[in-house]
This record gives sequence, structure tokens and C-alpha cells, in this order.
Amino acid sequence: MKINSVTGALDLDNLGYTLIHEHMRTRSEAVAVQFPHLYDEQEEFELAVRQVAEAKRFGVKTIFDPTVMGLDRDVQLMKRISRETGVQIIPATGVYTFNFLPSRFAVNSIAFLADQFIRDIEVGIQNTGIKAGFLKCAADAQGITPDVEKVIRAVARAHLQTGLPIMTHSHPATETGLRQVEIFKEEGVNMGRVLIGHCGDTDNLEYIEKVLDYGVFIGMDRYGLTKALSTEKRNETVKKLADKGYADRMFLSQDYCCTTDMYKPNHLKKEAYPDWSMTFLLREVIPTLLEQGITDEQIQIMMVENVKSWFSK
Repeated sequence: MKINSVTGALDLDNLGYTLIHEHMRTRSEAVAVQFPHLYDEQEEFELAVRQVAEAKRFGVKTIFDPTVMGLDRDVQLMKRISRETGVQIIPATGVYTFNFLPSRFAVNSIAFLADQFIRDIEVGIQNTGIKAGFLKCAADAQGITPDVEKVIRAVARAHLQTGLPIMTHSHPATETGLRQVEIFKEEGVNMGRVLIGHCGDTDNLEYIEKVLDYGVFIGMDRYGLTKALSTEKRNETVKKLADKGYADRMFLSQDYCCTTDMYKPNHLKKEAYPDWSMTFLLREVIPTLLEQGITDEQIQIMMVENVKSWFSK
């Protein structure tokens, strides 16, 4: 089986050690277009190369980047980073919004939106030959607004036509992950190809297991972001779920943004989250999990094998 990366199709068995949820860059598309003087494209490229190269040094072979419309996706930037570092980067298609869609999509049908995602997968993103490798949608504290639901259903229908897996941004505190899986089920999605992201933002095992009951994967994917939950609590939750037999349904990652509008200049990011980086999981978290009783086999499953299952279930 082949998977679309920014540099071409890859064999599924050639993904290796994988970070499932990291961003080369996130920023406002509107601000970047209207006030370009606020950005330094070369700095953004260099900061991303530094982080990705460091992850490679720790054995990472592939990174999934779920930056889509709403986060200023730039597949040419991803391609430059991939070529510079030798790390395989998998781009996504979809829309990242917590409430509203732009008018072009708001006034058109779910099918129209799904067609754009399908074009990204089958023809190429942003008039390039770079094809999307997976689908992305989001829901946060605002809940499932009409436009958010429209995106979720469009992503589901693009999945049904292409077979590509789906990743979500969810908000465990308001249990939006459950509503996401309910909509996917209504649409007939293969639940084994759904990853409900950010489930690691809670230690509410009852909620997480309700999500898992749908047969999906979950993202324990925000290591280093400690405002929602501490690293210690995140580790405890992963260990408890692994002990219950869920290692084959979890992904570990950091949701790291090499640069982001939320923290400009870049040093503000370190002040807000001292541990957050593209290597925190590899340097600190995994060794700690191993000390706490997670096995090497379970780490291998979460970091290597699960991504193959996500594409082939």
C-alpha cells in the first residue's frame, strides 16, 4: 500500500518511527496575506528544519502534519523541510475551524466541500502535484456548530470515496470527540480509520473508553502542553490505558508547532511551555514511560505499528 507524502508516494511499511501529530508552522492565513511584514519566512523554515532534524536524530522517520485550511497550510514549505532533513512528511486535507466556514464553503453543499478534499487527495494540493495523505477536521469548546458539522460530514464523505484515514482535533472537556464519532458512524465511516485527537488532554478514563468503544484510535498527542493536563497525569493515563490493553489504539505525539501566531516572537513559546518541542516525547516521556512499566513492545506498537493499522484496518 502507498501513502502520499510531500515528496511522493511511500510504502506503508516504510514509515518507521512516526510522530503522528506535529506542525511545521501554524498561523492565520488572513494576517499572513494582509500583513506579510509580520512574518519571516526564512526564520520559519530554519526553526522547522532545526526541530525536525533533531527529531530525526532520535530515530523519527515520518511526521504527519495536520495543518489544513484555517492554519495556513503550505505544502511547498513542508516539501522544503522534508528535502532538507530527509524526514518523510505526510500532509493533510480538510478544514480547521471551531465555528464558521468562509462564505464560499458556507453557501455551498457538503458535497462541494468534500469534492475539494478529494481533489487534494487525487489531483494535488494548492495547484501542486503534492497529494494529501489523510483527512483532518476539528471541534472544540464551541461544540458542533452547523459549519463544524458540515466539515465533519464532508471529511467523512471524502474518506468514503478515497479510503484515507481521518484525524480530528477534539476537546475532551466538552466531550466533542464523542459527537465526532457519532457523526462518522452516521456517515458510514470505517471507524478503524478514525483517530480522535487530543484525548490525552484529560485523565477521565470513562470518557476516553467511551470514545474507544467506537473502535477508533486516540491521540495522546499533546505532550509538553501542560495547561490542560500535566505530563505526569498524561503518563498515568497512558499507562492505565496500556494496562487495559489499549496500546494498539493509542498514538503518542506533541502537537508541536515549530512556529505559531500564538507565540511571536518564538522565545515566548518556551516561556509558556518550557518542555514543548518536537523531541520532548523522545527525550523525556518515553524513557519515563518505560521506567513506569510500559514495555518496549508497547512503545513499538504506539510509535510504529499503529500508523500502519490506521491505514489498513
